[in-house]
Amino acid sequence: MRLKRLFALGLILVLAACSNREEIAAPTAWIPFDAPSQPEAPTLAAEPTPQPFRFSLPTPGAEPITNWRPPLYPVPWAVSPFDHFYFARPIAADQTNWPIADYRYGGTFFGRNIVHTGVDIPAPKGTPIMAAAAGTVVWADWGLFLEIPGDWTDPYGMAVAIRHDFGYNDQQLYTIYAHMSQINVIKSQRVEAGDVIGLVGTTGATTGPHVHFEARFPNNAFFYTYNPELWIAPPQGWGVLVGRIMNRKGELMERMEILVAPQRASRTYTVRTYGKDGATNADPYYRENFALGDLPAGIYKVSFRFDDKRVETWLEIFPGQVTYFTYKENVGFTVAPPPAPTADFVPQILPPTPTQTAK
Repeated sequence: MRLKRLFALGLILVLAACSNREEIAAPTAWIPFDAPSQPEAPTLAAEPTPQPFRFSLPTPGAEPITNWRPPLYPVPWAVSPFDHFYFARPIAADQTNWPIADYRYGGTFFGRNIVHTGVDIPAPKGTPIMAAAAGTVVWADWGLFLEIPGDWTDPYGMAVAIRHDFGYNDQQLYTIYAHMSQINVIKSQRVEAGDVIGLVGTTGATTGPHVHFEARFPNNAFFYTYNPELWIAPPQGWGVLVGRIMNRKGELMERMEILVAPQRASRTYTVRTYGKDGATNADPYYRENFALGDLPAGIYKVSFRFDDKRVETWLEIFPGQVTYFTYKENVGFTVAPPPAPTADFVPQILPPTPTQTAK
């Protein structure tokens, strides 16, 4: 009898482990590429930047503990006067927690007319979701996408929105956390960076457990999102690649696949330029059409197909910094920093919110 009980207990544990493995499947698996060995490349020195924007910086939050990569830089972190790494990760940094290529900002994985306005960070169901910075909860319910409280058909599922205690260029900042299985805060509640505001789930339109994370300013509305990879502090010693790819008329190229290969590693990162339907916005300084975060410092080959030809260049990723380049048809690559934005910058006039459109 004792042996039977032990056998039954062991069987239950095995089944539970299998179930857990199924729950943590990411929305889409990484597709690795093998990069051949590359020649030595010259180091590209960073150039000084012009006068900065006006900033209202946040109070630094607690630094997450990690065991799979370096800890994050403390926020706020900005080597350049135009950078704004103000937020910590919404998922603890001791887990692999950054989006795959099809689930980044500006992606069009659900169709050519539906553009992704945030990043999807895969995590096991029930994983704590943390406030990226201090602020006040302004939404904690179903219905955020269409701004209809209690709407169980809303594609964002159970979601939280936080209005932060600091701004950017005198404009209000918000962060969004969607697809929760549980909400742990209420509207008007005060939260600090790192506070658990809910749990990862699959509510709304999802293909697996993850948190959909957005950065918005100056309004908490669908058409005022910006790429979160330019707002979340990178790991220490790692950096961010930002680019602007144009045709000969200076028009931004959409949905182009870009391969970023380390000089001495087999893994190749994949990112795509933004789709365009009025829902995506470029950073006011970089005016980019793609960004790729969490790159260990080093030399990388950047390549993509343009007019049926593969073009490429070598770039260096610097610790804690943004590496910026442009490519224009018939001109080629440049690494000069973009011109300084005007001090009175205001985001472009955007289409109405989904609620207004529905009316």
